[in-house]
Amino acid sequence: MPIPLSILDLSPVTTAITGAQALHNSIDLARFADRLGFVRYWVAEHHNMPSIASSAPDIMIGQIAAATQNMRIGSGGVMLPNHAPLVVAERYKVLEGLFPGRIDLGLGRAPGTDPVTSYALRRRQDDPNADDFLDRFQELMLFEQGGFPDNHPFRNVRAMPADVALPPIYLLGSSDYSAQLAAHVGAGFSFAHHFSDFDPVMPMMMYRTQFKPSPNRDKPHAILGCHVVCAATDEAAERLASTVDLNFARRRQGHYLPLPSPEEAEAHQYSPADKALIGRNRSRLVVGGVKKVMAHLEPLIGSTQADELMVTTMIFDHEARKRSYELLAQAFGLSPPV
Repeated sequence: MPIPLSILDLSPVTTAITGAQALHNSIDLARFADRLGFVRYWVAEHHNMPSIASSAPDIMIGQIAAATQNMRIGSGGVMLPNHAPLVVAERYKVLEGLFPGRIDLGLGRAPGTDPVTSYALRRRQDDPNADDFLDRFQELMLFEQGGFPDNHPFRNVRAMPADVALPPIYLLGSSDYSAQLAAHVGAGFSFAHHFSDFDPVMPMMMYRTQFKPSPNRDKPHAILGCHVVCAATDEAAERLASTVDLNFARRRQGHYLPLPSPEEAEAHQYSPADKALIGRNRSRLVVGGVKKVMAHLEPLIGSTQADELMVTTMIFDHEARKRSYELLAQAFGLSPPV
């Protein structure tokens, strides 16, 4: 039986639309996905990236949850280095209080941006160059569990609303370290195959075999994140994916711009270095008509034993993006909610 499908949305900004329209497009896509039968819709946190409007996932989660009825809505993820744990706890308790049983808290170890922007985000906190994810994660859990020692200054601090539990927690990762950490703390795990240089099989299996039950989760749940561009034909999908190719080549050269149109991508003069970069990225980008896409995804799902497939589609045209998800929903046999 096909596994559940979910969506990771970055609110793509293109040369044809504004950031505001990109955010409205996310709400439109979420409504559409909710009707198709997708189980989960996560929004990302990125900063200082002209092609991504998704910089405040907690705000978008509230808007999307209010506009949908069935899907779980969550963060893919909160970049914990950028935030005080108490702020994260309270914001996601508020969301869970407003939309009980429908919110997910995905947590990431990276800042989701470049070093200078990371410093701007954290300049009134601790050393921005330190990897203090574990300390922040532990503090988040202690706020939730009321576990600070009697002599700790946070002993009497309560994350409000105190009578609302934190949503289910997932750790996001792109390496075996993240998989081991998620297993050790007993959280869900989402592997970012769409940008990781790691073969996804080892981290996904490592997470499953090393998982330790926790108050947050009694059994493992492994989500495989993939970048998919699907269209009516292989040729149509390739044209749509040309946007991804040019955007990737530009970003690897330090050029951050809104997503280009297929026409701009096709007219671009690619250097040998560009073509080499694009070729490497294509190894983790799934492009084609339904038959070709499924021929790639099905063995990948089988080898990783994924419990769920989370798809991101960063292309120029909003309607083509919706159609890509619709074709996947049909291929995986999703049933519209009753």
